[in-house]
Amino acid sequence: MNGNEKLIHDLYSAFQARDGEAMSALYHADALFSDPAFGSLNGREVGAMWRMLCRRGRDLQVTFDRVWADGERGSAHWEARYSFSSTGRKVHNVIEASFLFLDGKILEHHDRFDLWRWSAQALGPTGLLLGWTPLVRGRIRKQARDGLTAFLQKESA
Repeated sequence: MNGNEKLIHDLYSAFQARDGEAMSALYHADALFSDPAFGSLNGREVGAMWRMLCRRGRDLQVTFDRVWADGERGSAHWEARYSFSSTGRKVHNVIEASFLFLDGKILEHHDRFDLWRWSAQALGPTGLLLGWTPLVRGRIRKQARDGLTAFLQKESA
């Protein structure tokens, strides 16, 4: 296992342990993150997102495999099972991740998953019927970003 593959293993192992601090430490100070729920995050927002998700994920279960990396890029497949905090509904999210590395840290991390499938699980009938629409997708992103903003403010206090 090379150093960047170890970074990916360490990231998801820390997620399995719900250790957001350890996850945050693996990212470059200028890190970029994106996914369908949060949109684009950068810098301190990235670590804060993981800390927030780890603290909220009381029944969170994470698995990962197909880890690959070279000196510059990497990828992994990972899955998360948890209860969505707003509705209590069970979610099984299947994610493909891609990475760029710099100076022994994660510089970019992009997660791809089916937001419509996620919204059907997390939101129930509303997500199933309307989760593909820009209105519901926008509402999901706004809720995720508002939660992160509140978490960052609480951390800074």
